[in-house]
Amino acid sequence: MAMQAKQLKLLEAPDFLYTQELIAGVDEVGRGALFGPVVAAAVILPPNKLSSLVQVGVADSKQLSSGQRQQLAGHIRTVAIACQIGLASVAEIDRLNILQASLLAMHRAILKLQVQPSLCLIDGNQKIPRLAIAQQTLVKGDQNSVAIAAASIVAKVWRDQFIARLAAHYPAYDLLANKGYGTTRHRQALQRLGPSPLHRRSFAPCRVRESSTASVLEAIAPTCTQLEL
Repeated sequence: MAMQAKQLKLLEAPDFLYTQELIAGVDEVGRGALFGPVVAAAVILPPNKLSSLVQVGVADSKQLSSGQRQQLAGHIRTVAIACQIGLASVAEIDRLNILQASLLAMHRAILKLQVQPSLCLIDGNQKIPRLAIAQQTLVKGDQNSVAIAAASIVAKVWRDQFIARLAAHYPAYDLLANKGYGTTRHRQALQRLGPSPLHRRSFAPCRVRESSTASVLEAIAPTCTQLEL
C-alpha cells in the first residue's frame, strides 16, 4: 500500500500535468538477457483509470508473478488509450550496444502509438535521442509511476511469450525457464554448444567458441521478424 500511495502522489503532481494531458509511460525489458531482443512498451492510460489500475495490482513487473503479469497485461491493454510494443534485434544490440538498442526499442514503441502523447515518462536516467515529443526521465519509474509500471508489465509479458516461442527452436538453452537470462544451465549450454543466432555475441558469456551444433541451429533458425507476435 505504501508504494501504491507513492505512485498516485507522484502522478498527481503538477509538474507532470497528468490529469490535463496525455502522458505515455515507457519502459523496456530484457536488457540484461543473453538471448533475444530487447523489448519496450509505450502505454497511454486514461487519467480516470489510474486509481483502479493501482487497486487491481499494477506495480513494477519484477514484483509480480507471471500469472499476475499476464492478467494485468490484458487488463491494461483493455483500458489503455494506446499501447504499443517496440523492439531492437540482437544484431542491433551487438552493433549499437545494449543502452542504445534499449532507447531505440523505446523510440519505436512511442512512434507506433495511434495517439501522440504530450509527454513521455521514460524509465531510467537516459533520454531517447531524436524523439520529437517532450520527455521526462524517471529513475525507478516502474516503482513510482503507474504508466511506467503498466508499460513494464506489457513489455515483460510480450517478451516472455516471444521467448517461449523461440524456445521450441533452441531447446538446449532452457529458455522456457530462464527467458534468455544467464542462469547456470543457460551458461553451461553456451559452453557446450556455443551461441545460437539469437544470442548477444557482444555479451561476455556468449563469447565462446561456436560449435558445429550452433552452425546447424543457425541454418534452421527462424528470424525474429518471422516469429514476431
